[in-house]
Amino acid sequence: MPTKEYSPFTPGQPVPIEFFTGRVNEVNRLNSAVGEATSGRLRVVFLTGERGIGKSSLARFVRFVAERDHQALGLHVFLGGVTSLEEMVRRVLDRLIKESVGKAWQGKVEEFFGNHVRKVGLFGVDLEFGGSERDLSRMVHDFAPALRNLVDRVGGERRGILLTLDDINGLASSEPFANFLKSLVDEIATSDTRLPLCLVLVGLEERRQALIDKQHSLARVFDVVEIRPWSEEEARSFFVNAFTKVNIKVEEDALIVLARYAGGLPVLAQEIGDAAFRLDEDGKIDFDEAIAGVFNAADIVGRKYLEPRVFEAIRSERYRAILRKMVAKQFDVTFKRGDLRKDLSNEEAKVVDNFLRRMRTLGVVRPDTERGPGAYRFDNRLHYLYFRLATQRAPSGRHD
Repeated sequence: MPTKEYSPFTPGQPVPIEFFTGRVNEVNRLNSAVGEATSGRLRVVFLTGERGIGKSSLARFVRFVAERDHQALGLHVFLGGVTSLEEMVRRVLDRLIKESVGKAWQGKVEEFFGNHVRKVGLFGVDLEFGGSERDLSRMVHDFAPALRNLVDRVGGERRGILLTLDDINGLASSEPFANFLKSLVDEIATSDTRLPLCLVLVGLEERRQALIDKQHSLARVFDVVEIRPWSEEEARSFFVNAFTKVNIKVEEDALIVLARYAGGLPVLAQEIGDAAFRLDEDGKIDFDEAIAGVFNAADIVGRKYLEPRVFEAIRSERYRAILRKMVAKQFDVTFKRGDLRKDLSNEEAKVVDNFLRRMRTLGVVRPDTERGPGAYRFDNRLHYLYFRLATQRAPSGRHD
């Protein structure tokens, strides 16, 4: 088989548009929101879902669809590490300028920002926003009018703006950010001049709740779109499409393994697929390669996505035994302490309460109040899936 040039999988990155799978209802809802926005109605969406579910990939795909279907100006802004409104605005404007490079409206955008646009890069071929702190502070207060003026300038090319604010962890618990959002919505809603804007916030459900805690009125502002895990059929489709792209066939029994262990999480599917791809030597993924890929991915997932202290916490043989039996009983993401104890040895039963307390302290499991006393659930599906993979290995490690 010729040397493989590249993997079709992109662990740790948003899924390339050509590999995007499923999410038809979510795409339709978001695309409809953009359509309403370009007609003059402000839409504010909170796109949520657990870690690894593919929020950023969905937002990226919706931007592609919105630009195609509604001639929207799509801006996907990542706000990792941002804690101030000024820095948030700077990143939005910087992304706007960069997205205009090479487009028909580039000249209009540069004219709009005037001397606040500067050339950067080795050959000065890239642009960025170069305004001062004073300029940024002013833009925070004049954000809505600035966007409205921008739409007026590029109106012949773009019908509205899809502004996606992703990775809002640093801002979600900020009262100024919550108040900024509320003021922005009120200003646009009460203005006599329309602003065709669809604002999409991307984050965990607890981030939405944090914003509502700071500004209660936001509860009625957000249109919540929740991403749920892939179905097994969607996972199968993802693997088939990705491997077909690089002319690799997947045997049916191997495909069952890949889809089952992906557990509906795109982030895990990417890791498993990439591991299987790197094991393949004949252009065909068989059952053994799929299993080996799953186990290789387990190590990668554990090191990448679980805190080191959690990884170390399951080194205890008795803890591993408890986890193995939990998986064998197929408790999924929820389980009851009483059910778990039934299959434990005397030695394991002695430490099960310590085990559960430790897992709670580490943020791995939490009480499931809806299912009553003694019920628990994994706080993150990724934790459950990792344990499901890792505990099937031959046990090793110290005893507590």
